[in-house]
Amino acid sequence: MTRSAAISQATAQYDSGAFLDTLNRRVAYKTESQEPDSGDVLHAYLSDEMTPALATLGFTSRIVPNPIAGGGPFLIAERHESDDAPTVLTYGHGDVVRGYDAQWRDGLKPWEIVVEGDRWYGRGTADNKGQHTINLAALAEVLAARGGKLGYNVKMIVEMGEEMGSPGLHAICEQLRDELRADVLIASDGPRLAAQRPTVFLGSRGLVNFKLSLNLRDGGHHSGNWGGLLRNPGVVLANAIASMVDGNGKILVEGLRPPELPVSVRRALAGLEVGGGPNDPEVDADYGEPGLTPTERVIGWNNIEVLAFKTGNPEKPVNAIPPYAYAHMQIRFVVGTDWERLGEIVRAHLDAHGFTMVDVEVERGVMATRLDPEDPWVLWALASMRETTGKPPVLLPNLGGTLPNDVFADVLGLPTLWVPHSYPACSQHAPDEHLLGSVAREALQIMAGLFWDLGDVNLKEGKPR
Repeated sequence: MTRSAAISQATAQYDSGAFLDTLNRRVAYKTESQEPDSGDVLHAYLSDEMTPALATLGFTSRIVPNPIAGGGPFLIAERHESDDAPTVLTYGHGDVVRGYDAQWRDGLKPWEIVVEGDRWYGRGTADNKGQHTINLAALAEVLAARGGKLGYNVKMIVEMGEEMGSPGLHAICEQLRDELRADVLIASDGPRLAAQRPTVFLGSRGLVNFKLSLNLRDGGHHSGNWGGLLRNPGVVLANAIASMVDGNGKILVEGLRPPELPVSVRRALAGLEVGGGPNDPEVDADYGEPGLTPTERVIGWNNIEVLAFKTGNPEKPVNAIPPYAYAHMQIRFVVGTDWERLGEIVRAHLDAHGFTMVDVEVERGVMATRLDPEDPWVLWALASMRETTGKPPVLLPNLGGTLPNDVFADVLGLPTLWVPHSYPACSQHAPDEHLLGSVAREALQIMAGLFWDLGDVNLKEGKPR
């Protein structure tokens, strides 16, 4: 059979309803990893659903417990054809955020797919059950079209704790580094740039959450009797934050600003526009780092956000100077940022600006990753996607959000290609999450093309010739 036949068969998975049936069965698993009693259903998704599905494709699988208490299990699977063949690693996560069943629109439910026009509603349809189901369905059709031999080896990790920050994933990959050895990661998560734009991204921005707090005294004091005599922690903290990021979003802490955009990144982002979809908010064109386009600001630069700010009692304010104030902060950052020293950098900045009384607490961090946009694997993937769709695919050097890509890029040392199958307005962490049927159909074709072309790859030093 031919490449076009494999793509046609993958398309038939969608047109016949077979893909919908498979995804509906997977969505029915209430894999809410944030729930403390979810252990049995997280395990069942791997043992009862994924293991049999992978076995039909010639994979051997085993479930590995999480080395971190309370973390979800992992499925490690492999389909081995030859020691001399290239090896692709793929990844997915079967856990989802909470269903929030009562908050879905009338007629919708999180644990059963409801199709309305192009929208397939259900928890996990976009993040991430729909995405790894697309990839496995496409792989199955390529395997059949090639007569049962892909021409390469496939390894797969399915985790059940991504929505909790992937606890244990680093440790598992470090322990199984040799077993998970591969030439490239090809996986799917996150959104396309826009629904109609096939996209590949090469990493993700990192993030660090941190807390700024100020506790000046016990109890509130009357604002008439004490106003102007007692330092107001809300005013102090607001000014401390303003010393870090100005009213237009420019980062003022020199140590938290990234290096200049590489030429290859600027070239990749040229002409791309973020937003513009029917449910997207309007972009504030004058907010963020001056001199950059909106797309460069969200993909190629850093931003500091105030996630929450509290002083006094916002729900029932009284005429009193509050005793404390605190803010939950976050920085999203690109490769080259000195993120591991964030606490030290913020402390020094606040002290230098007279805010020595503000406490800094660093809560969590994930490193940024970015494959070179001119890497041979990138050029190979773009050519494959263009041949399949007839469209110029969007190349994002990294996702604006954050994925556990550092595990694959840093711990396992792999070039990483992410081909997302959702879109920005999919409501992935909210009620009414949905997958677009049109995107799923095209994604089946794209992945069939990629998996077919991988069988024709000749490697030199781990790269396509």
